[in-house]
This record gives sequence, C-alpha cells and structure tokens, in this order.
Amino acid sequence: MSHSILSALSEDLLVRVYGFLDPPCRKTWRLVSREFHRVDSLSRTSIRILRVEFLPALLFKHPNLSSLDLSVCPKLDDDVVLRIALDGAVSTSRLKSLNLSRATAVRARGLETLARLCRALERVDVSHCWAFGDREAAALSVAAGIRELKMDKCLSLSDVGLARIVVGCSKLNKISLKWCMEISDLGIDLLCKKCKDLKSLDVSYLKITNDSVRSIALLPKLEVLEMVSCPLIDDAGLQYLENGSPSLKEIDVTRCDRVSSSSLISIVKGHPDLQHLKASHCISEISLSFLHNIKALKHLKTLWIDGARVSDSSLLTLSASCRALTELGVSRCVGVTDIGMMGLARNCSNLKALNLACCGFVTDAAISAVAQSCLNLESLQLESCHLITEKGLQSLGCYSKRLQELDLTDCDGVNDRGLEYISKCSNLLRLKLGLCANISDKGIFHIGSKCSKLLELDLYRCAGFGDDGLAAISRGCKSLNRLILSYCGELTDTGAEKIRQLEHLTHLELRGIKNITGTGLAAIARGCKKLAYLDLKQCENIDDSGFWALAYFSRNLRQINLCNCSVSDTALCMLMSNLSRVQDVDLVHLNRVTVEGFEFALRACCNRLKKLKLLAPLRFLLSSELLEVLHARGCRIRWD
Repeated sequence: MSHSILSALSEDLLVRVYGFLDPPCRKTWRLVSREFHRVDSLSRTSIRILRVEFLPALLFKHPNLSSLDLSVCPKLDDDVVLRIALDGAVSTSRLKSLNLSRATAVRARGLETLARLCRALERVDVSHCWAFGDREAAALSVAAGIRELKMDKCLSLSDVGLARIVVGCSKLNKISLKWCMEISDLGIDLLCKKCKDLKSLDVSYLKITNDSVRSIALLPKLEVLEMVSCPLIDDAGLQYLENGSPSLKEIDVTRCDRVSSSSLISIVKGHPDLQHLKASHCISEISLSFLHNIKALKHLKTLWIDGARVSDSSLLTLSASCRALTELGVSRCVGVTDIGMMGLARNCSNLKALNLACCGFVTDAAISAVAQSCLNLESLQLESCHLITEKGLQSLGCYSKRLQELDLTDCDGVNDRGLEYISKCSNLLRLKLGLCANISDKGIFHIGSKCSKLLELDLYRCAGFGDDGLAAISRGCKSLNRLILSYCGELTDTGAEKIRQLEHLTHLELRGIKNITGTGLAAIARGCKKLAYLDLKQCENIDDSGFWALAYFSRNLRQINLCNCSVSDTALCMLMSNLSRVQDVDLVHLNRVTVEGFEFALRACCNRLKKLKLLAPLRFLLSSELLEVLHARGCRIRWD
C-alpha cells in the first residue's frame, strides 16, 4: 500500500477499521505498514506475554493496555516486577485486569509493587499460586479498587490473609476461594460482613460449616453461590438461604454429600427467580415434593441432577413445568429411559446442552426425538450409552446442524456408518470417540473430510484407527488444537509425519504408542511449533534424535510428560535447557537417566518450573541446595 493512500486515511478512521477486525486479522494488519502497526499498538487493550524479557518493551509499546496476562511467563518473579517499577518509561496506570495465575515466584514484595503501580486494578487472578499466603494477601490488599479476585488453590492463605483482603478491598463483588483449605468460618463471616456488595462467591472444597452459610445468607446482592464438595454443610445450613440472599440466581451444591432434596426445596421456595440450579451427586432421587416446588421456577435455565434416581413421570413433570430449560444434566441417573427423554424433547425445545452420560437405557428413539425437537442443541454428552447406534447418529446428522460438542466415549454401538452421519454436523468443534472399538480409518475419513471446524478430537484407545485415518484428519481439520491419540497402537511414524500438518496444535497426547520413534517425534516437533502440552508417557521407542528435535523446535512447550521414556542424560539436559517456557514436567521411571543427569537437567530449568514429578528415592539423592532453590521459586514437587 502506497504512502499516498495511507496519508489520506485519518488515525480515527484507521482505529474504527481496526475495531471491526478479529484477532487473527489484526495480526496480519499490523504487518502491512508502520501506520497500521502504530494503530495496533495504540488500540490494543489486552496482551498475553510469554517471555518476561520482553515485558518492559511491550508495556511501553502498548500504553493503553487494560488487561495483562502473565500466567504463562515462567521466569516472572519479584526482581522483574521491581525493575519494571523503576522503569519510568513504562506506564501501567490504565491496567484494570491482571492475571498472575501460577506465578508462584511472585511473592509479597512483588505483589505490593504491582498493587501500587497499577492504580486502576479491578480484576486480579492469583489462582494456583500455592505459596500465596497471608503476607502476599496483605500486599495485594493495597489495591483498594479490586472488584474481582480469584484465589483458587492458594494453599497457604488463611483467615488472617483473607481478613487483610476484605478490609483493604471492600469494593469486592466477586471472589473465588476454591481449594483454599486454610479458610474457615471465621474468614467467611468477616468477608460477608465487610463486603456487602458481593455478587459472586465460590467456596468450593472448603471445610466450612453451616455457620458460613448463615453468614452468606446475609449478603443482599449475592447472585452466584458455588459450594461444590463442601463436606460439612448439610440441610440445616442450606435452609438459611430460604429467607436469605434475596438476589440469588445461581447455586451449585454438586457433591455436597450431606445435602438432600429438602434443603433444595427450601432454596427453591425462597428464590422463585432462580435460573441455575446445580445439584449433581448430592440427592438420591427426585421426589414428588421437589417436583411440586420446582414448578414455580418459571425462569429456570440450568438444572443438574446427575446421579439421582429419576423416573419417566418425573422427567415429564419437570419438562412440562420448566420449559425455559437450556441445559440439563442427568448423567448416571437411574431410571432415565426413552419415554422420559421423548417427553423432555417435546416440552423443552430450547435445550442447548444435554448430558446423558452413563444413562444405559437410552436408545436411538430418544436421541432422534431430541435431535428433531431441540434444533438449537449445541452440546450432547452420551458417554457409555451402549444402546446408541448409527440410527440415532443419523438423526443427529440430519437435524442437529448447530451441534458443536459431542461425546461418544465408550459407546459400543458407534461404527463407521455412524461417523459418516455425524460428519454432516459441520459445525462440530469438539468430538470425543475414545474407547469406541468399532470405528476404523474409514469412519474417521468422513470426519476429516467434512468437519473442517473441529478444534478438539479424542480418539483414546481406538484400536481400529491408524495412519490412514490420521492422514484424513490432518488434511481436513487444519484448525485442530487438541488431539488425543493415546494407546492407538496402529499408529506409526508415517502417521506422525501427518500430524506435522496441524500447525495450530497446542495439546497432543501420544501415550503408550510403541511404534512411534525419534523420526516421528522429530516430524511433529518441526511442524507443530505451537505445542504447549505433550504426553509421551510409555513411548519407549523414541530415541534421543526425537528429543533433540523437540528441544530445538518446540520452544512453546509448557507441560511435558516423559515418564517411562528412553531419554538419556544428555537429551534430558538439552530439553530442559532449551524449553524456556516449560513449567510442568513428569520425569518418573527414566531408566537411562542418572542422578547426575537429573541434577543437571533440573538446574537448567529450576528458575521456571512450577510443578515437577519425580521418583521418591531421588528426594535423598538430589542435592538439598537444588531442592531448596526449586521450593523458593514456587515449584511443587510430587514424589511418586
């Protein structure tokens, strides 16, 4: 494009054009000219940074950033943060969202610096920072404007740290404390007293009691409450919610073992505007009383009752009352048959997601009824539904044109003809066919030929699938980013050569494939340069040539499983040195690696590892100094 044409376009006009582009087009846009590159730099509001050394330059280059993702920046620590703070050219005054998930090396000093530096912060994610404790919470509390805070699996956080957060960040309206095992009733009570504007609260997996629910019930604006697997909460606790939390629209009590339908009835009675009720694996059956009360929920959109005993009459009553349902979960529900499902299909034509996993009495008749009535269906889970055959899949192919996700894992009745019918669902994004013993390359060919939008494909233990089928997938499904081929024993290096065509692949599982050698892995490494996750467990015939190629080409790898592989000392050291973004490594049963090999390899990457799996005897053979460095950098070691 000539300079004269560009000069005729004002900056405002270029910014407006930029606003209409999707992310891939914006990447191309900024390569066209300096003017376009400048507009991109000024207009960009969010960025995900992979290499910490580029952080200051990128912050300077994009002065209008409002969202910064550092969750995949392995070398981020307090020293890096302090250097940014001292760089006067870098501006972070507009940042509203900061993702520090798994940034385990950023501690109290760095967090306080960030909190003071980013004065407009409203959303912070420090989930999976297992070393995030009370000192770090106190440092973060300096950012008084925080409204949304995610602290999942901050295992060192106690009530004391939570108290500092709620006192300093009183404007909180969304907080997630999932797996923060040191949080007790005391912390939840203080949170509810100080943060009256809370709209969303996640206390899943905490050992809190009914006293916490009593405190939560006093929150006047609470809309979303997630309490998955809270073992100490029972019906008496949930009954506090009947007359509390008047704004409640969504509640999740999945796997709360001491909760029964009586307390759910109390919640339903007190909240006629409830839209999402998730109670999987906590109630034994759908009682008449529950059905009678749920009729009042005219706006109910989501209902999960997985694991409960459900009769056909219950499903018919339920569907006749809750016609606004868009998502239903009845997996592992004893009593679900075609009669109930056909009635559901007639009454709930707006269904978008249906989970029938392990409903062994459901047949093609039910699937055909759902396909013909629920034309907006986007997600269908049929795992272990052994009575589903090509007839039911034919109906899906004919009517479910909006289907994006289909799970047929362990469905004995699925065959090549069935896959031919499914391939007519051209909008499929995710397809699971694991453990389907009756499919072959012929059926996979149909998927590869027609499902060009596919992003995820699971072929776990598909014994009849081989190199020819993989060739069809590689030719037709160019957008694939997740591919599971574990224990597909017919695959060889010839098939691996085809995988290299999948340039967007980020997740690849090749576990237990004995016929892939270093040649096949080298081909994958050369072609799939976006790989972030790679599982090579029990790939015993891959030699060092494959690992050398991986070290040279796969620089984006963040997680790798090498258990039971034939990697040597030298190749392992090269891998751990070159894979500069690797954060999670499994290194169990490496028979060709010596203690010295482990020592050198781990020293090469100890400043970026977050998770590490090793054999227990190495705890006493590796140097204590190395283990201390790993721990200081926030690496969690699992001794197997």
